Parts: sequence; C-alpha cells; structure tokens
Amino acid sequence: MNAKLKGLGVAMVTPFRKDGAVDHAALKKLTQHLVDGGADYLVVQGTTGESVTLTREEKQEVLQTVLETNNDSKPIVLGLGGNNTFEICQQLSRLDSEGLTAILSVTPYYNKPSQNGLFEHYCALSEAAPLPIILYNVPGRTSVNMLPDTVARIAFECKNIIGIKEASGNVEQVMNVIHNTPKEFMVISGDDALTLPLIAAGADGVISVVGNAFPKEFGQMVHYALNGEMAEARSLHYKLIEIIHLLFVEGNPAGIKEVLSQLDICENYLRLPLVSVTDNTSDRIRKVLIEEGFLN
Repeated sequence: MNAKLKGLGVAMVTPFRKDGAVDHAALKKLTQHLVDGGADYLVVQGTTGESVTLTREEKQEVLQTVLETNNDSKPIVLGLGGNNTFEICQQLSRLDSEGLTAILSVTPYYNKPSQNGLFEHYCALSEAAPLPIILYNVPGRTSVNMLPDTVARIAFECKNIIGIKEASGNVEQVMNVIHNTPKEFMVISGDDALTLPLIAAGADGVISVVGNAFPKEFGQMVHYALNGEMAEARSLHYKLIEIIHLLFVEGNPAGIKEVLSQLDICENYLRLPLVSVTDNTSDRIRKVLIEEGFLN
C-alpha cells in the first residue's frame, strides 16, 4: 500500500460548465492529462474538487468518470469526510469500493471536537471502512488542529489507518508526526510549497494542487527529493514556487482553475460561494506561466 501511495498524488479539481453542471468531457481530459503526466495516484472529491457543493448523484458520476478514464492506470483515493461521524460511517459501510485504493477523510469541521473526540471519530470510521484510511489535517479550513500525539495514538491503535495528509503548515509539527508514528505510517504533505523540505524531513510525498496543471514537473521534483537528488529537486521547486504562491492568493481551487483554463485543460468556473480569481491575479498567473516557459 505504501508503495502505491508514495510520490505525487493529485487532488483533482471538478470542472464545471458555465451553466454550473459538471463538465465530464473536461474531467476526462484532466484525468488523462494526469495519467499521461505521470501522477502516482489521483485523489477525487477532496477540498480542491469542491466536493461539498456536489450532490450525492454528482459525486457518484464524477467518480465513475474518473474510474472509467483512468482504466486502472493509477490508484484512486476517494475523499469522504465530514462532521457527522454516524453519517460518514453509514456512507463508508455502503461504499462500493471497486476500483478504489483508499479513503482520505478530513477532520470534522465546525463543531470543533477535542483531541479525544478526534480519536474516537477516527476509531469509528476505522471500524466502518472497507478500505484503508488516510487522515487529513487542515486546521486552516476546519478550525481544529489534530496534534501529533493524537495522530500517533490513532496510528498505533487503528491498523487500517495508514497515513496522514498534513496541511497544518507547521513543519515542526509534521516532523513530530514523522518521528512519533510507526515506520510504515505514511506522512504526506498537504502543502505544495512545503513538499521539498517535508520530504527532506522524511515525508512520503504530497497530495498536490499544482499537480493538476504540472504533474510531470512537480512529480519529477517529488521523486528527485525522495531519491535524495536534492539539487535537481530544488531546481524544479523554484521553477514552480511562484506559481504555487499565486494559486492561493484568492483561495483554492480558484487559482488552479485559472491556471488550468490558461492551459486549455478546463474552463474556469466554480460553484458558489467560491468565485473565479480577479483579473489582476489572472494577469499575474499568465505572466509567470510565460516566464517559466509553460505558455508562449
């Protein structure tokens, strides 16, 4: 399992048409772009995929499109989390897991559970899940930070919880997680800009936003770093760092959808309450893409 999910995972966007409907043709194009570009695995219906705005039927249709286009080329991780433990457990127990490799499950948001509440939440999910689970800690979105001691407790006591996507932005915290969890427990960067230093500290790769647009370049950076070829990794890191910064100036996935639009992979439409980036940010993105040789 660790070998399947080591390297570059891509948190896929969900393309929409102007009328707000899911653009399945663009989703197929994006999926093929990632498969051909060398992504190691695909993550469907995470934060970047605007999953909270999709209906249950749309979620199933999006997953089916990705599965059919991928055609078993890459492992697929499904985002499935929330702040109602009972409901998530029911969804997990009913899940058709064919074609899926693992579940990515974000910490509960809004109700702000204690550390013990987080532990009990993931214990319940662990018992219900038909697949291995990857924890997802992103306090900037959920208002709760899952601390290293809690992650270690889960890692040692819930054997089908195999890793964590760590997006706290705190390098010291991530190093504590790496140091205090079992050797086989995966620690995956959730911050594109911090991926290089986190791999240097022992992380296993990244679940990436920028990888939607540049799976080849960012994937090469990740694998250079994993192989200890740090000079080569640094070169690609700095080639992409300004683009990565611009992706988040007006929030995710607004930035990456603007990049994908400029690269003619999908159109730049989001579902409210999210909106497209301003013309100023769009112009800045185009300027960097041209400077780095991604656009003429």
